Amino acid sequence: MSHLNIAAIIFIAAYALFAVLPEKRTLVAVVAASLTVFLGVISPKEAFWAVNWNVMGIFVGTLVVAEMFMESRVPAYLAEIIVNKISNAAWVLLFICALTGVISAFVENVATVLIVAPIALSLSKRLKMNPVKIMIAIAISSNLQGAATLIGDPPSMLLAGAAKMNFIDFFFFKGKPSIFFAVELGAIASCMVLYLIFRKQKEKPAKITVEKIKTWFPTGVLIGLILILAGTSFLDTDFSYMAGAVSMLAAAVCFAWAVFEKKMPLVKGIKALDWDTTFFLGAVFIIVGAVTRAGWINIMAENLARVIGGNLFMGYTLLVIVAVLVSAVVDNVPFLAAMLPVAISVSEKIGAPPYLLLFGLLIGASLGGNITPIGASANIVACGLLKKEGYNVTFPEFMKIGVPFTLAAVSAGYIFLWMVWR
Repeated sequence: MSHLNIAAIIFIAAYALFAVLPEKRTLVAVVAASLTVFLGVISPKEAFWAVNWNVMGIFVGTLVVAEMFMESRVPAYLAEIIVNKISNAAWVLLFICALTGVISAFVENVATVLIVAPIALSLSKRLKMNPVKIMIAIAISSNLQGAATLIGDPPSMLLAGAAKMNFIDFFFFKGKPSIFFAVELGAIASCMVLYLIFRKQKEKPAKITVEKIKTWFPTGVLIGLILILAGTSFLDTDFSYMAGAVSMLAAAVCFAWAVFEKKMPLVKGIKALDWDTTFFLGAVFIIVGAVTRAGWINIMAENLARVIGGNLFMGYTLLVIVAVLVSAVVDNVPFLAAMLPVAISVSEKIGAPPYLLLFGLLIGASLGGNITPIGASANIVACGLLKKEGYNVTFPEFMKIGVPFTLAAVSAGYIFLWMVWR
């Protein structure tokens, strides 16, 4: 059997299992990546370099800093102070969603949900209201804003690696407003949807106990990391290594502080990291690298370019719609990893700059996961927390909020990107 066919079989089987067995996705990815090497589709050396180590460094580094930031209780402290100053329950709920978005722009989505969820659950108990709606709103708000900056979520990091974009480029790229503004317009549109959902909550929330801050140190490291990443944008213009190295250095500083200042056992801290997602992300890079080396990316791009012809609007619209629909049931990380090289190749074949297609893919893939409870890791975590509280979230219940939220956010971002980047 040719390497072309072997790569296709492994790829299709792996992605099908990602959808059917989301809880086993890392095992599936690692086995599939190993098979591509074992069967000779990609050599061990090629597999090593197929992994974008800069992206991996950013992911692991920011994950460590985010974990320490969460443990410091600073986000909960700030949220609860503001919640106590707002008299209308509907506005409190909207504020919590907005706060979730702000945190998620700089902290991984799952960590963001874990930071904000206790506040929402506590408030729901005081208001004697069902917490399902607010927890769903928190999850989908984190998924939306995670696409706003380079360090917000793995899909943003994947885009940065493919397009050689640095931290500043997410705000202004080649002299034009970039992804950040498309996401924020989507946030404004989706906020209106959330207001319609929460508008009947007129209760005056009781005062909640304000968290005591354990330490400000991780907050300082996080702010410093953001500023330094912005600075590296001017030094490492090819997005080759510096952002990942800086992120890992920030993680090392946090680890050293936790071990020597907080007496945290080093082994315990290392074990607590999200190794599951880390190995999953690395394995997906290898799977996609094998498919690329076998020639499938060029084949897919040629066929897609043939369908699109020279119509950039049709290509852009088609990619956004496909990204939204697929990401509703398939994890957006492997989907985006597979489609980014396709989008770049398609743009070359139709003679257009790739950025419109790449940005459209990111918006569609990041927000499509908001449609169903299994579309994104943050959704799964939020539903898991609700289950512990005795609430089982059904697909229709989640989609009643997720679908209008997604349509509003994607439409706003889609129109903005077309007007600016066509």
